[in-house]
Amino acid sequence: MKNAENGRGGGLRMPRSRGAVSGLLLVFLGVWGALIPFVGPHFDFAYTPDHAWAWTAARGWLEVLPGGTTVVGGLLVAFTGNRLSAMLGGWLAVLAGAWFVVGEQVAPILGIGSAGDPVAATDRKRAALEISYFSGLGALVVFLGGVVLALTTVRLARDVRTVDTPARQPEAPAPMYQPYAPRYEEPAPEVSPDAITKPRAEGERKSAKGWRRQGAGRGAA
Repeated sequence: MKNAENGRGGGLRMPRSRGAVSGLLLVFLGVWGALIPFVGPHFDFAYTPDHAWAWTAARGWLEVLPGGTTVVGGLLVAFTGNRLSAMLGGWLAVLAGAWFVVGEQVAPILGIGSAGDPVAATDRKRAALEISYFSGLGALVVFLGGVVLALTTVRLARDVRTVDTPARQPEAPAPMYQPYAPRYEEPAPEVSPDAITKPRAEGERKSAKGWRRQGAGRGAA
């Protein structure tokens, strides 16, 4: 019963260091995505309206919401030692990153509004703004969320608490047939002729003497 409890507990626990780097990166990306539309105008790197801290409903839905969700997911990943909490953080990051990528395209359909137009004089800067604000940022968040899910879903060998139990040795299978082996018989020891005839001769002498004595006894009688 104790071993079963240890197995269930070990399945939910994981080292906090495993998701620390990915979690902190997600926090940084979430802060970037949520704040860049408000501070970008200070560096001439913004969408319209291009003045600092200008709030619109579209910015709230398309940038602040996924950015804040990414921050929450990153904090769960970075500071939890529970596998389920880390998986929840990973899924939040994946969903937020996907919304960064597709939110700008579906916003007119949902009636959210437009995120604005990039303030750029060249196509290169326009592409840099699109990547930094939406598509590139979202793809990176989705990638890190997938890494977190991979690390928390797979149970590594060092997470399993081994129990010191003697290993049971497999029994050797019985042979299906006994191989034929010829029996080896030791040769009988050689017996000399004297060992056979000498006791027989002595016995004959004794029997002859016995008959003589019996005959002498009868004659005296």
